[in-house]
Amino acid sequence: MQFPHINPVFLSIGPLQFRWYGLMYVLGFVATYFILRAEVRRKKLPLTPDDVADLVFYGALGVVLGGRLGYILFYDLGVYLADPLQVFAVWKGGMSFHGGFLGVILSFVLFARRKKIPFWVLIDMAAQCAPVGLGLGRIGNFINGELYGRPTDAPWGMIFPGGGDLPRHPSQLYEASLEGVVLFFIVRIMARKSDVTGIPAWTFCAGYGLFRFIVEFFRQPDAQIGTFLSFFSMGQLLSLPMFLVGSFMVIRLSRRPSSL
Repeated sequence: MQFPHINPVFLSIGPLQFRWYGLMYVLGFVATYFILRAEVRRKKLPLTPDDVADLVFYGALGVVLGGRLGYILFYDLGVYLADPLQVFAVWKGGMSFHGGFLGVILSFVLFARRKKIPFWVLIDMAAQCAPVGLGLGRIGNFINGELYGRPTDAPWGMIFPGGGDLPRHPSQLYEASLEGVVLFFIVRIMARKSDVTGIPAWTFCAGYGLFRFIVEFFRQPDAQIGTFLSFFSMGQLLSLPMFLVGSFMVIRLSRRPSSL
């Protein structure tokens, strides 16, 4: 199959260009706002619509700043040490989920202290929003023709512009399906099934870790890193602890009869 060659710019106004990838971020944050609003009403939390908007803003800062810093530290530190100004060249790409994950946690800690809302209550709500943003982000990766998969002879293999002449796994779509759609429903069901604080958050942690670990077997490893022990990618090394710790905590918390 040939890559569909979607123009990454969906709208141009003079010198201004609006890209699909950026639009996916915007849609993710908008969806997050409405999901959080619904959860605030369901949990009867003392947060106004403006508070929810502030929470989304905190989360957005955590995603962007943490995602950028995480990519620099985990994936390409040498390049940025050699040319520190590249840190600001965000239009060239370079975001890490695991860095964004840590950034969101820190931003929510700050918001929880400011509003005197239990941190785990906020994180449980965020866990129901994260798969939406992840799924949309992976669709953005697909449109950009980046983060493609390893060579394959599967009939759905695609020839990506930057991937040479070999058909490759459309691993971005695998991730959009698993980390986005499937994980959204799993976390949503667990949030409705259990009233134990922390279950949705740790379910997301375990689910993402598992799905990312699996998909990494089909995704092309980062060229500047390759694999460790000729087998594991950096994404797998960062995701395996999420799965193990998340699974342990879900099992542990599931034994508790009520909210903490």
